[in-house]
Amino acid sequence: MSSGAWARQSHQHTQAVVALTALPRQAQDVHQRILAGGPFRYEKDGTVFGNRERLLPRQPRGFYREYTVPTPGERDRGARRIVCGGKEVRQPETCFYTRDHYASFQTIDPRH
Repeated sequence: MSSGAWARQSHQHTQAVVALTALPRQAQDVHQRILAGGPFRYEKDGTVFGNRERLLPRQPRGFYREYTVPTPGERDRGARRIVCGGKEVRQPETCFYTRDHYASFQTIDPRH
C-alpha cells in the first residue's frame, strides 16, 4: 500500500493526527523505547494487538503490537497505550496513541 493510501485509510479509522512532541512525556519515552527495542516496564508490552475494536486499518494478525504508556498516579497499567504496526518491530510503519484504552486513536506523527 502506498504511503498516501495508508494515510487516507488510517484517517478514516482514527480521530486525528498528533505530533509526537505533543504527547505526554511518558508516551514520548515509550515511543523511543519501541524504536530501541526496549526495555519495557510491563510484561504485556510488545505483545500482538488484535484490533478487535476495528478502529485501526485492517491488517493481518501480528501486524500491530501494543505498549503501555504509564499514567502518573495509576497503580495498574492504566488506559494509555501506543499501538504500532509494521513488519519490523523496531521500525514501525505507523503508530497510534490511545488515552482511553482503545475507544479512540490518534495517528502519531513522529516528525514533529
